Amino acid sequence: MKKIAILGSTGSIGTQTLEIVREQKDIQVTAIAAGSNIELLEQQIREFLPSLAAVWEEEKANELRIKTADLNVKIVSGMEGLLEIATEPESEILVTAIVGMLGIRPTIAAITAGKTIALANKETLVTAGHLIMPLAKKHHVQILPVDSEHSAIFQSLQGEQENRIHKIILTASGGPFLGKNREELKNIQVEDALKHPNWSMGKKITIDSSTLVNKGLEVMEAKWLFDVKPEQIQVTVHPQSVIHSAVEFEDGAVIAQLGTPDMRLPIQYALYYPNRRSLSGKRLDLFELSSLTFKKPDTETFCGLSLAFTAMERGGNIPTVFNAANEKAVAMFLDRKISYLAITDIIEACMNQIDIIKHPTLEQVLDTEQAVYEFIESRW
Repeated sequence: MKKIAILGSTGSIGTQTLEIVREQKDIQVTAIAAGSNIELLEQQIREFLPSLAAVWEEEKANELRIKTADLNVKIVSGMEGLLEIATEPESEILVTAIVGMLGIRPTIAAITAGKTIALANKETLVTAGHLIMPLAKKHHVQILPVDSEHSAIFQSLQGEQENRIHKIILTASGGPFLGKNREELKNIQVEDALKHPNWSMGKKITIDSSTLVNKGLEVMEAKWLFDVKPEQIQVTVHPQSVIHSAVEFEDGAVIAQLGTPDMRLPIQYALYYPNRRSLSGKRLDLFELSSLTFKKPDTETFCGLSLAFTAMERGGNIPTVFNAANEKAVAMFLDRKISYLAITDIIEACMNQIDIIKHPTLEQVLDTEQAVYEFIESRW
């Protein structure tokens, strides 16, 4: 019986992880954490019977304690609660499906405790990859990617560890606004940006996908996961989302992973690696495909991607600036406080304003996040 803990159990990745647990029947969930959705969290506690559960606010935690008083479950809260989930003694794997930089400290704690990391929280590596990867190596901990693109790269590298990567081909669907120019994006509303053509995801990542900022974050994550240089990562727009990403080796051979757009596949691959399991759902039928198309991304219209490469090249705490500015800007857009195009305007302004720290400590990474938030609040 495999034992796992989940950070972000009520979100898109968390609920799909629990679908796999429900289907496979040989995974025990020992600990789960959610932000504020205690109604769904209570249902999950009753179904999967973890011994430990966390919710962010202590007030919500108290409410959940009352709701689950008939169960043998400990309810914790805040960052201390997340750290307790991350280091829960019985779990072997921590699924980090929490959104944002909130995931950094629990991931570090889990690595130090020797847990395998099923990583769906890309912000952890974007902002603290220089701390996370050496720590994982020190503690002999595997970091298994859950993002579909990074899982595809990871799968393509199996059996190829001794061979040199020439290029990573990171595919992007292009989002709901593929082919539009900046003039056409001026009046985009929240509802428009939340209509992704292929994937079912949470609100924040869906907005990020529409701006191509998500692809920029994935580029930075790929740098750390696969130890490649920025110039070795090529983003290719592939609207059908059938090729999830690929690797070109030094001899010119390209190995790719294909499949239907179903996040359960990379989640399940991380949970059972290196083994595969049967998975329900629609299978890829090559006869149904009329064509697979590829094009260069429009980085003038969707400048979030080019800003990400700039942040990665400048290094230090600038990827944190990029990430934090985007988190704040997306939240403001979802609250209808700024326009759609203002998201990348805010990111660029922050990158030009915040002082660079070449080798930031964890505290300096977190301080940078706060400095970005304060700068945005003073200007917008």
